[in-house]
Amino acid sequence: MLSAIARFGGKPSQIARDLALLVRLGVAFSAGPVAISVGLLLAASPGIAQISPQPAAREAVTIPGFIDPERRIDRRDLPRGTTIRFVTEEDFPPFNFVGRDGALAGFNVDLARAICAELGTGCTIQPRKWDFLLPAVDRGEAEAVIASHRISSDLRREYELSLPTIRVSARFAARRDKNITSADIKALAGRTVSVVGGSAHEAYLNAFFPALKLSRFERLDLAFEAAQKGEADLVFADGVATAFWLNGATAASCCAFVGGPFTESRYFGEGAAIVMRRGNTDLRQAIDYALWRISRDGRYAKLYLKHFPVPFY
Repeated sequence: MLSAIARFGGKPSQIARDLALLVRLGVAFSAGPVAISVGLLLAASPGIAQISPQPAAREAVTIPGFIDPERRIDRRDLPRGTTIRFVTEEDFPPFNFVGRDGALAGFNVDLARAICAELGTGCTIQPRKWDFLLPAVDRGEAEAVIASHRISSDLRREYELSLPTIRVSARFAARRDKNITSADIKALAGRTVSVVGGSAHEAYLNAFFPALKLSRFERLDLAFEAAQKGEADLVFADGVATAFWLNGATAASCCAFVGGPFTESRYFGEGAAIVMRRGNTDLRQAIDYALWRISRDGRYAKLYLKHFPVPFY
């Protein structure tokens, strides 16, 4: 996880480090923009209901939508008998990791299988160390990498990139005893917010919330701890990491999401994409079509709720 250099944020593997800290702190991965009734979706999907039987899951939540459902994407058929060979990393929960049974699991793994099912192709998903994922495509050992590579201009120049598979937002989490119900500039003026110093999140607060009092920390777990202990009124951080912290024992039910999500690409990136060899436009177009179909018919929502039952949007 610590070697994942190009994920989501601008600093090397910041989200990976954050999630690694949460794992070490004992935060369980048990706890997901189109509004849906989660209660109805869970009732129709027993498998998901078993994963997350929490009362909060009955409330309406927001499922992030990264592909315009009204956009028309033509189907691109791949040759009969095609097998798409995916590679991913095995130490980046909940996106891709080795489960208790020793098999690859996670959001990206399930998404890859859904893509193959939509296209009617064979599917293999093999683990690689982060530094060997892109070389596997370069050497023809795999057709695609599905490991939450951050979309960037450099990556676009060298590879074919799919439509976004996910985009991580930034979120405020406020102490419950502070009665903070809004995250607008006036409501938060004068409040103390813990944040990782030198991060994109600090830069965003400096630009858009100048009236806040920032309490800067070297690590995300320390920023979380400041909010939990009451040394800060809120914490501002990556939405996924914050969601898992809120659902874990170390938060001690101190805090809850307020306002947001904040998704400005200048600070938080354009999201993650599937990476393919440059010039393999047929595969890219086929995968884009599959992602569009999966996002339209509810399959993406089910995957999102399965792997991110604590809403981070």
